[in-house]
Amino acid sequence: MKNISILGATGSIGTQTLDVIRNSNNEIKLIGVSANSSVEKIKEIINEFNPKYVAMMDEKSSKAIKDYCLDKNLNIEVYSGIEGLEKIATLEEIDMVLTSVVGMIGLRPTIKAIEAKKDIALANKETLVVAGELVMKKAKEMGVDILPVDSEHSAIFQALNGYTEKDVNKIILTASGGPFRGKDNEYLKNVTVKDALKHPKWNMALCLEFLENVTVEEALKHPNWSMGKKITIDSSTLVNKGLEVIEAHFLFNCSYENIEVVVHPQSIIHSMVEYNDASVIAQLGSTDMKLPIQYAINKKERKHAIAERLNFYEIGALTFEKPDLETFKCLKLAYKVGREGGLAPCILNGANEEAVALLLEEKIKFLQVAEIIEEALEYFKEEKSKEVTLENVIELDKKVREYIRARWN
Repeated sequence: MKNISILGATGSIGTQTLDVIRNSNNEIKLIGVSANSSVEKIKEIINEFNPKYVAMMDEKSSKAIKDYCLDKNLNIEVYSGIEGLEKIATLEEIDMVLTSVVGMIGLRPTIKAIEAKKDIALANKETLVVAGELVMKKAKEMGVDILPVDSEHSAIFQALNGYTEKDVNKIILTASGGPFRGKDNEYLKNVTVKDALKHPKWNMALCLEFLENVTVEEALKHPNWSMGKKITIDSSTLVNKGLEVIEAHFLFNCSYENIEVVVHPQSIIHSMVEYNDASVIAQLGSTDMKLPIQYAINKKERKHAIAERLNFYEIGALTFEKPDLETFKCLKLAYKVGREGGLAPCILNGANEEAVALLLEEKIKFLQVAEIIEEALEYFKEEKSKEVTLENVIELDKKVREYIRARWN
């Protein structure tokens, strides 16, 4: 029996983790869960899984869950705020924490979990982006396993099984290309939101002229994956792939020169590893996050099929393209800050999170996401070389967000 906590139990990864638990033949026990403010969804989780501990970031939501537990005479401890997340992440009863909260908020609970010697199933890429040096060092000191949940990093993790980093020539991260792999310029002049929503799989690199007028609805239409709003926007700007490049650098101790991004629209090959002898090992699977979640929780042990099996006769062709780094600047910027190191990735991440929030509020246009990130990197350039500590990361992240809100709100 494996006892786990889920940070972010009501989001996309969290709910799919619940599916994995349902199908685990009672081999996985849910001990603790957290959410932001999704009271009704947490009630459903309580009724089905009976966790011993619940944390809600929102104080009013925490009170609502406490009242619910009292009314139902349930022996469940309920916490609130970031301290509540840290409690859920460090419970004595658990073996592993699955971190699926979105954004910087996952950093502190993850570090606390590592200090408590809990293995980490990591779906919160921002944790390694902003403080990878700190997190990986602490995990090594505490003897903690960091097990990737992102489909791309899980694919690399699987492709590396049986080999060491000295055998590797390069890591190849695949990217769907997001919803804006496009038609030609002439076609895009007349495209409507309705048209865009009908054509989720586009075939060529998009022009800047079209991207200038992209709507939020279009940006949220990912061709292959069902995800939350923030992650879907990140996929459309390709910043998500940039964050994954930085994450891969820390997870697999691979230089940025040896991490390559390839656009693979079918999303069947989730990533690849090229070895010194020119052999390439790839991991293929359906676009179902339950497979990498299951693999991470079970620490590389193969269990029964939880995802749909591939039918190669139906798949047909698999295609690959070079990403357009000039149109999709966020990916280029991620490589740049990754190579710079220090707190540069923290600036990029904070700027991106605020820019995406502004885009969803329809206060900026699509292409301004990259502009805001570039501006923040320049404005805070003197901060980049500071030591990567938890305090410095949190302080700089706050400064970046406040600057962008004051400048663009």
